[in-house]
Amino acid sequence: MLDGLRLAVTTFTVAPVRGGRVDRATAGAAMRWAPLVGAALGAVLGGAALGLRLAHAPALLGAVLVVALGALLSRGLHLDGLADTVDGLGSYAGADRALEIMKKPDVGPFGVAAVVLTLLAQVAAVSALPTAHVLPALVVATATGRLAVTWACRTGVPAARPSGLGALVAGTTSWVSAGGLTLLVAAAAVRATDRPWQGPLAVAVALLAAAVLTRHAVRRFGGVTGDVFGACVELAATATLIGLAWAAH
Repeated sequence: MLDGLRLAVTTFTVAPVRGGRVDRATAGAAMRWAPLVGAALGAVLGGAALGLRLAHAPALLGAVLVVALGALLSRGLHLDGLADTVDGLGSYAGADRALEIMKKPDVGPFGVAAVVLTLLAQVAAVSALPTAHVLPALVVATATGRLAVTWACRTGVPAARPSGLGALVAGTTSWVSAGGLTLLVAAAAVRATDRPWQGPLAVAVALLAAAVLTRHAVRRFGGVTGDVFGACVELAATATLIGLAWAAH
């Protein structure tokens, strides 16, 4: 479990943690730790957002700084995965060709548009969050983004390639563990809005969106990849932020 936590931290953040054993058992543990690591990252972002609010920073500028900090603390890894996944899906090519497109270092127009629109949505949502809810909202959103990966790694979801991150973690989590973690995140979401049901609803809708993306990726690519996981993180986190910001107005 400790090696799994280390792997989760090094996978989802830039924290300088020494790596440990890496195998499928450790990878499965890491994917179960993922929502907790996301929540910790969200606490850092929420603290920064709250500090900027208390310092009377303009709402839009503060939101830009918080979103930029989130990208920095995750090495932009998930945004890169989003861009590559959207480029692969947008190519309308066969599975092998789409996977080749996703491995290329350059980013196509579909990927650029997806990243720009995602960042704009995140900035708009963070700027619209009430000060009283900005900290729990960011904790819940970042945890939900990583929880989407836990679900994408569940038993029965194949890997698109025989090697790489997708092959290492695909099928390593169970429905039971993913479901239990979902209940924990949903419970935390109760405090992210004025009405208790709105937070869990935002989490549920975000996870559903990520599940649709995962299923589409399996159909198009033959399975999941590390890029697909990154896309799930960004989609679920952004959808959660939108839902929580919407609930506040």
